Amino acid sequence: MTLTKESFYGALPPPSEVAKANMDSTGDKEEAVLQSLTRTGAMVPRKRAVGRLVMHSMAMFGREFCYAVEAAFVTPVLLSVGLPKNLYSLVWLISPVLGFVLQPVVGSASDHCTCSWGRRRPYILGLGIIMLLGMALYLNGDVMISAFIGERDKQRTWAIVITMLGVVLFDFAADFIDGPIKAYLFDVCSHQDKEKGLHYHALLTGLGGALGYLTGAMDWSQTVLGYSLASEFQVIFFFAALVFLICLTVHLRSIPEVPLRYENEETKFLLEVTESYKYSSIEEELKNSYLKSTCTEVKAAPKPGKCAVASGTEDQRQMTLKSLLKTLLSMPSHYRYLCVSHLFGWMAFLSNMLFFTDFMGQVVYQGSPYAPHNSTLYLTYKTGVEVGCWGLCINAISSSVYSYLQKILLPYIGLKGLYFIGYLLFGLGTGLIGLFPNVYSTLTLCSLFGVMSSTLYTVPFHLIAEYHREEESLKLQDGEQAGEHGRGKGIDCAALTCMVQLAQIILGVGLGLLVSVAGSAVTVISASMVALIGCCFVAFCVRYVE
Repeated sequence: MTLTKESFYGALPPPSEVAKANMDSTGDKEEAVLQSLTRTGAMVPRKRAVGRLVMHSMAMFGREFCYAVEAAFVTPVLLSVGLPKNLYSLVWLISPVLGFVLQPVVGSASDHCTCSWGRRRPYILGLGIIMLLGMALYLNGDVMISAFIGERDKQRTWAIVITMLGVVLFDFAADFIDGPIKAYLFDVCSHQDKEKGLHYHALLTGLGGALGYLTGAMDWSQTVLGYSLASEFQVIFFFAALVFLICLTVHLRSIPEVPLRYENEETKFLLEVTESYKYSSIEEELKNSYLKSTCTEVKAAPKPGKCAVASGTEDQRQMTLKSLLKTLLSMPSHYRYLCVSHLFGWMAFLSNMLFFTDFMGQVVYQGSPYAPHNSTLYLTYKTGVEVGCWGLCINAISSSVYSYLQKILLPYIGLKGLYFIGYLLFGLGTGLIGLFPNVYSTLTLCSLFGVMSSTLYTVPFHLIAEYHREEESLKLQDGEQAGEHGRGKGIDCAALTCMVQLAQIILGVGLGLLVSVAGSAVTVISASMVALIGCCFVAFCVRYVE
């Protein structure tokens, strides 16, 4: 006999009996959780301390630190191993193509993961390991190959292969990990804490990027580590790996997840909190005599400890890309419009950021990367690139500052105002940089890049949380369980994150050709135009919850 919703509610003891059964200091909290469970069918997360939200945001700090290291060193590394120019576009296209195809699959799988450690953290840990592996390969690939292969021609070939593999793995995992991190935040936090958490994510993302750019700008060759290790790339890898491991560990231990366990095809149970950061399941409550009368009615749940997709229909067990695309296309229109606006934002942002240092060297400083390395033109270009790195550092710092200002502005202008202002300021800033390429004005306007960065990392995911909150409220009004709907937060966050990969694919195919024809100046003009188009889309097409 299966435990139905009605029999489950009927078997629950009155709140007074629960209070008597719990004599410790956490009894009142347990009663409140149990009452919430009986009313809605889903556990309402309790309020999280600021320290826990900051710990949760450390993953974004470590991820952005590693991203900044890649931005500073991946081109010199690829040049140093002798990568042919015709393979550059291949390196930058493989990762976003893989991410665009697989991101929704992993998002859906994490929605149904029954690991005892939680739904999101196993995927975050796995992707973190892949990030470290990719970083190790592209920063140390030539050294590793030279230790095993003596023939020079084979060394060069295998160094190119290993370095390309490292770049692809790192980009793939670093882009991928954002979705599970956001879904993890949404799962374990109340609506108010989700807002705070997204702001802390943006704050630490900016700080991590700034520290990463500063680390890359330092000359490590004259330090103790520079003398001890084989190259400057190994020193950078040491710092990046150390920072990321610490941040990932803190993140994974920040807020315990509530594991998802399935009783049958129709009923899902969430584990309830019984002590601070300790979880026990309904089966354990049965042992504690809460539901003894229904003990024989409960079917055995899948054994926790492995990430398993819920047992159910054949379609659920064998999730294919075709059925997943059908799920994405069946999203409500306001989800699809949000994804399109996110695509516009990332196309504008990436088209500017990917070529910004080259723009500084060629357009602002009037240098040339193709001139002889001992010539004035090349040295001028190199100076421009270095100044461009400082501009990116300004961008990262302004992103952190603006993420704090967002909390102050939100009550006055709302999410629509924040979204509109982010796109508008970025569009105007990049347009002015393209029209008036001056060193000081360009560095000043770099602060507007951070406004856009902070907006892209917070507002769209904030809207996803608002949409889910509205849907759950409507379901409760209709007498349904709040947690029962076809899509989970994981697949919605994954669909949003897919727009980053799609933007990279579009830019990788089209922008490189434009740059080769018209020069680097076209990148900032293109960024301005796309951002202003996205600004109109944000104002008139995206739906905002009142």
